[in-house]
Amino acid sequence: MPQKYDVIICGSGSAGICAATWLARYGIRCKVLERRDGPMTMGQADGVQCRTVEIFESFGIGEELLRESYHVLEVVFWADEDGSGVIRRNGRTADTQPGLSHQPHVILNQARINGLLIGLMKELNGQEIDYGYDVTSVKVDEGKSKDAEAYPVTVAAERNGKTETFEAKYAIACDGAHSTVRKSLGYKMVGDSSDAVWGVMDMIPRTDFPDIRKKATIRSKAGNLMIIPREGGTLTRFYIELAPGTKAKDVKLEDLQRTAQNIFSPYQVEFTETVWWSAYSIGQRTADFFHQDHRVFLAGDACHTHSPKAGQGMNVSLQDGYNIGWKLGSVLNGLAHPSLLETYVLERQKVAIDLINFDRYFSKLFSSGQTTPAEFQEGFIKSGKYTAGLTAKYEKSVITSDIDDSERLSSNVTVGMRLPSAQVVRFCDSKPVQLAEPLKSDGRWRVMAFAGDITVPGNRTGLNTLGKYLSSSTGPINSFTSKNADVDSLIEPILVAHGKRHAVELDQIPECFYPFTGKNQVRDLHKIYFDDESYNRGHGHVYKHLGMSPEKGVIVIVRPDQYVSAVIDMDEYEQIGKFFEGFLIPQGNDQQKQDHAGSKL
Repeated sequence: MPQKYDVIICGSGSAGICAATWLARYGIRCKVLERRDGPMTMGQADGVQCRTVEIFESFGIGEELLRESYHVLEVVFWADEDGSGVIRRNGRTADTQPGLSHQPHVILNQARINGLLIGLMKELNGQEIDYGYDVTSVKVDEGKSKDAEAYPVTVAAERNGKTETFEAKYAIACDGAHSTVRKSLGYKMVGDSSDAVWGVMDMIPRTDFPDIRKKATIRSKAGNLMIIPREGGTLTRFYIELAPGTKAKDVKLEDLQRTAQNIFSPYQVEFTETVWWSAYSIGQRTADFFHQDHRVFLAGDACHTHSPKAGQGMNVSLQDGYNIGWKLGSVLNGLAHPSLLETYVLERQKVAIDLINFDRYFSKLFSSGQTTPAEFQEGFIKSGKYTAGLTAKYEKSVITSDIDDSERLSSNVTVGMRLPSAQVVRFCDSKPVQLAEPLKSDGRWRVMAFAGDITVPGNRTGLNTLGKYLSSSTGPINSFTSKNADVDSLIEPILVAHGKRHAVELDQIPECFYPFTGKNQVRDLHKIYFDDESYNRGHGHVYKHLGMSPEKGVIVIVRPDQYVSAVIDMDEYEQIGKFFEGFLIPQGNDQQKQDHAGSKL
């Protein structure tokens, strides 16, 4: 009799373990089948873009990541501009332009990045990875796929010479560019590859080049090279363009070292120790399909491959898992109907296509003869927002609403994009924090009331009206929250007021913003913030940063993954309930829940 699981994850790469971490947060055990005999020890990816650091922060493991990693703060540009064979520094810029993110771009080995997530999922619910399983096939019984309670997915895997069979409600293919799952479903990778060949090596250099501990690009007659300093103080990665006509399979380590030495001229570089190296041809491909009956989903390299120079591979893959994980958790816990899962394909397939288009542009930018040094530098800087992971914009769906008054109410908050952060002051203890801090990856939706200056009678009236609606027996909180759960466990109201916090008393704020919660049922005072001067860290000016007016209240609905679902005028507060009715399941009796779920399949 096959073992049954809610979710089987094929592969323990970044996408897989991020999805498993989300499921662990929801209390759901899954089966993670990994071909390797044990945890990754030396990953090839190392760049952690700003958005990924924000995700780790939301999971509560950002401090470890930041403490152990190399922080990329500056990019320097070197070129042989006059053809003399001598490279000179010809520009520099901040790696992440000010205001894009409150988190930096960092470098840390993929094995350690995955290890942080693995440690968290074990801590949350004891979730483990089953090593030594080679997945051989995945099938979906289409006749069962419409039944929310069925296990239509069959996964066969070989271990120690024996084949085991598992059944699941859902499966996620995170088994890499040569995905067995993708091939088993009959799907193909569509795209092309170029003749350009690049080499990469992680080594410890001995050199008189002055910018060896900065992210740097070098363009010379001998080729192009990019320097990525690694964690630890001495380890460094070189990406090296190889001569036209080079075949990746013929490249030797000595070829990479010799080419790098020629590019560095007149500076000297020796390679005291090389811990890893490879050569690759550039290819950009996406899978022709990203799902089978919305029961098997492709993620990571299983559905998109590209060159590594922009540092997007691990990041985009991890964010695939981040996207599908909370949606599966919501569906499997009976909070949302299965149609929510359709948004994974809608959102992440577009991201993959955008990634391929960007990678073509970025690869062309790096290739010799395609751009001048000045054009290269300009293009590199303009690409900063994309390489930081902050350009993804999700299209209209049941969770990305057409309720969008952002142009009038909030010029820097975009429906379908992640909510920007800036410093605010927490009301209960006057602690300055980032607006992103309360937006933790714990499965909760946030209804954020930017109520303006609530000492103004009109604004206070608007806030009180909103509070009364959110607390009402027919409002979205009481309608969709499980009866035995804390009142804020699914939809959490957060207040961000403007002005002097000391001019406001707690009893002037609706109680839905400080409800009784937790085992001891005490008031949670950590949901109220002010755009105000802090004692020691100045003023964050969050309203200005988000493009809001203190005179006009704004409601922002934020998804569990920090993306914005809707921007609503305070007077239109009843739109909140209509929005959640589109995908959440009313938490009445079991028959009501079953009827509602069935009607949405």
